[in-house]
Amino acid sequence: MSALAAFLTPFLGSSLNISLPAIAREYSLSAVSLSWVSLGYLLGAGILLIPFGKLADMKGRKKVFRVGIIVLTLSCMATPFSPNGMVLIALRFIQGLGSSMMFSTSMAILVSVFPINQRGKVLGINVASVYSGLSLGPVVGGFLTHYAGWRSIFIFDIIIGSITIWLSLQLKGEWKEPQKGKFDGVGSGILSVSLIALIYGLSKIMTVIGLNLAVAGILGLISFVIWETKVESPLLEVRLFKNLVFAMSNLAALINYSATFATEFLVSLYLQYIKALTPQHAAFILLSQPILMVIFSPFAGRLSDKVEPRIISSIGMTSCAIGLFIFGFIHQESPIYMIILSLVFLGVGFGLFSSPNTNAVMSSVEKKYYGIASGTLGTMRLAGQMFSMSMSTLAFSLFMGNHPITPKLFPAFLKASQTLFWGFAVLCVLGVFASLARGNLRRG
Repeated sequence: MSALAAFLTPFLGSSLNISLPAIAREYSLSAVSLSWVSLGYLLGAGILLIPFGKLADMKGRKKVFRVGIIVLTLSCMATPFSPNGMVLIALRFIQGLGSSMMFSTSMAILVSVFPINQRGKVLGINVASVYSGLSLGPVVGGFLTHYAGWRSIFIFDIIIGSITIWLSLQLKGEWKEPQKGKFDGVGSGILSVSLIALIYGLSKIMTVIGLNLAVAGILGLISFVIWETKVESPLLEVRLFKNLVFAMSNLAALINYSATFATEFLVSLYLQYIKALTPQHAAFILLSQPILMVIFSPFAGRLSDKVEPRIISSIGMTSCAIGLFIFGFIHQESPIYMIILSLVFLGVGFGLFSSPNTNAVMSSVEKKYYGIASGTLGTMRLAGQMFSMSMSTLAFSLFMGNHPITPKLFPAFLKASQTLFWGFAVLCVLGVFASLARGNLRRG
């Protein structure tokens, strides 16, 4: 059940990324609007991750997981009938909400079932499921888009979602921890509104309203932290961040996803617009990254049960930085082998980073905080992904304006992509230091 859920959510994103040019043509979307097809999903997934993690700890992790997969599957059923781009983005947002219920519970269920000396192995398998979704997404999405149109992608999602719902109904027992106090509705509201304001503001940071929203979002997040230190039953145990391993591992995840997530989005557009490849051909090139993630993540997970996770994940972060550095030199005549080489470095790097870093986070807290820890790590991941896509949206706005990607704007698109890759590479280098700074994990 958990493996299928881990497969479905990244598949939903990676399969649709390859069909973005087809969606843009059908709905006449600009590059900025097109980025919101991905960003809308991430925003929906990120704003309630921590609240759902807390709710799952209180009411039951299986219960919240099951509601999430039902919401996700139903919204996938509605998406093929989208009459325009705005409805599509709205349904992607709802899919994100369903995914957030799954993100916040799946890892907590796994670590509740397996002993600490097997967590790295189990989390490695779970991460491999994530990367299997990433691997098959472009291939299946490219094939379906080419032969049956982008809407057919969601039929596959509905099938996987339905199987996962059936498996969740067969699962016996429940996992929750005794909790004192009530659910922090005020804190949940402050956090959600602040994240929406920040992410939307960042995407329009060059306008007055965008700048004001971004500042309001930051102030809101500061207010959320202050509120959580005073409320009797906090949504987020702020004191967990006094634990250096927990704090720096979450920071490392935030930086890593901020620096790497938009890569597939940018490279997919580059291959189909600049190189004029079909969705199928572009998909097979993109496949080189997630295949290596699938290969390396279980190995890295098992290794993190024996070797300090910070060492393995720091090597992974370094590999990601090298891949992004190579992408910084991308231009119209760049050979395909250069693209593949960069994706190889990113695939190996992310495979080495993710499961050891997850193992470090989940092993650094008490059992009663598994849901919160899972939700916090998921929030860092999704906040990083949202930041990555927001920066892409901002770069497109600065270099291309609110226009579709046409041959006349190819030089501007390439300039925007180069600027983003250089910035992401620098960010990833900073992430190496954050990963190393966490100290050793105390195993118990």
